[in-house]
Amino acid sequence: MMLPSLEQIHEAQNLVYGYMPPTPQYSWPLINQRLGAEAWIKHENHSPVGAFKLRGALVYATWLKQTQPGLEGVVAATRGNFGQGVGMAARLLGMKPVIVVPHGNSVEKNRAMRAQGAELVEHGHDFQESLEFARTLAAERGFVMIESFHERLVLGTATYALELLEAVPHLDVVYAPIGMGSSICGMAAARNALQLKFEIVGVTAWECRATALSFHEHKIVEAPARTQIADGVACRKPSLEAMEIIWRHVARIVEVPDEEIAEAMQVYYEDTHNLAEGAGAIALAGALQEKRGLAGKRAGILLTGGNVDREMFAAVLEAATHAVRRA
Repeated sequence: MMLPSLEQIHEAQNLVYGYMPPTPQYSWPLINQRLGAEAWIKHENHSPVGAFKLRGALVYATWLKQTQPGLEGVVAATRGNFGQGVGMAARLLGMKPVIVVPHGNSVEKNRAMRAQGAELVEHGHDFQESLEFARTLAAERGFVMIESFHERLVLGTATYALELLEAVPHLDVVYAPIGMGSSICGMAAARNALQLKFEIVGVTAWECRATALSFHEHKIVEAPARTQIADGVACRKPSLEAMEIIWRHVARIVEVPDEEIAEAMQVYYEDTHNLAEGAGAIALAGALQEKRGLAGKRAGILLTGGNVDREMFAAVLEAATHAVRRA
């Protein structure tokens, strides 16, 4: 897959900005103190669906509508944020969204997807089973499957990467989460389009090792997705297209356990009063793990979403309170 050019990313921005404004990037003093570095947080938790996924969904769904004007509906598989993005994009463009989620999915994300007008179908025990069923369902209904990794999604995510890179020059490193790969590949596209040289570091959950193992072994490796806190990166089988970009353009992958992801969620709340879901906070968790090597550097950190269930976030904060009391 060819990464998009600077002109293509600017065209995609014009499309996206018809539905949402650019999101901010802030350097928070308390986070800078924790890292010993100048960190710039890209706040995709400020999008209309609380996550970056809307951008790619808008670009993808607009392309489908332009190339297939009579298309009545689309199908996607998700753990939540992608479904909200697809739901909103399809609704705005006059198509029916059908979203497949695994059993036991986030109750609050399910409610948000339905509120966007999506028909919700529960199938499978993890994202991979939902994805495979969604493809079958799309064929049965005569709808188009919106894949979880696609060049149009990368083009959409590159729009927020470009915002960050144009607003904050001279970055030394950017930490990006990896689920199915569109976010980190969008960052690679924007960096290359601007001919910049900083490192891109991918961050995954230790309890979801498929992407990290695939990166190190240079082949697709399946592994269980067992994270309890970062469902947005719960990938059991990586996309080969995504991995081919990651192998070429990503410096390394950092794996963080659920406990460190929870700590990063706490840090975002304590230091910035922003909500970050597990997958949204995972890039900060990776930066915190590598903070010894960040001294004196300028780092970009992607906060990709803030859609965390109330009960889970309360448990994260309660755990932090107990830790303080024990100290």
